[in-house]
Amino acid sequence: MDVTHLKIAEAARTAGVSPSTLRLWEQQGLVVPIRTPTGQRLYDAALIERLKTISWLRSEKGLNPAAIKQALIPNSGGDRRSEEPTEVRVGIDLSIGMKVRHLRKEAGLTLEAVARATGTALSVLSTFERTSQGISVTALHNVAQHLGTTIATLSGQGKSRNGASLVRDGQWTTWPTTASGVTIRVLADGNNQMECHRFDLAPGASSEGAYQHEGEEFIHVLAGSLEIILDGDQFHELRLGDSFYFESTRLHSWRNNFDGPTTLIWINTPPTF
Repeated sequence: MDVTHLKIAEAARTAGVSPSTLRLWEQQGLVVPIRTPTGQRLYDAALIERLKTISWLRSEKGLNPAAIKQALIPNSGGDRRSEEPTEVRVGIDLSIGMKVRHLRKEAGLTLEAVARATGTALSVLSTFERTSQGISVTALHNVAQHLGTTIATLSGQGKSRNGASLVRDGQWTTWPTTASGVTIRVLADGNNQMECHRFDLAPGASSEGAYQHEGEEFIHVLAGSLEIILDGDQFHELRLGDSFYFESTRLHSWRNNFDGPTTLIWINTPPTF
């Protein structure tokens, strides 16, 4: 095989996204990979550049699939210097639930289809789209991944990057609090290689299921304790002052098993959470 033709996993890694995201972009008509006689997807140099552009337009400019498709049309003025249409700029200010609804509709997917594909209860997903509340970290991660985005992007994180980020104590951007009492606060603004968060967990708060994604993770316990389970059968008890590193591709779930609140520093890299 020509070394300039990458398989889907390699192409996804080069573009900084997951293979499922590339398949979603294909469904949305944003990219058409080369197909071998056996149906295998391949991506040449031109397609890789297109993938990088699509990724840039989503993460840096916040464009939805329809706007990206228009921006990729030759002579449309849709290069990296172009401005977003008014409706896209307005969309960036939507609640996270409304953003999920917008992306779902742009992808031509029904509530039932997304709920079924992500293992999320239909009633939970419907309520979240309307109120931005009542969903678990695991469910929201799976929904975001299925729609070709991340929780960080949906929450408005990563809109800009200037090489430095100062976040004052207590002036954090906060993600939606989950039903079980998980509050996630952004410790470093911008489109960075690391997602730096503070997790505040109420007693009994948990991921409410296991999930996985590309990247690496680091946890440091500032207060309380955390039980984290890898691959469904490896249990780790983290106590005050403990640190823990693991690869994000391993299935992981977690719970605050302390009788009080638990506070964590949690870092993901690259930004796939």
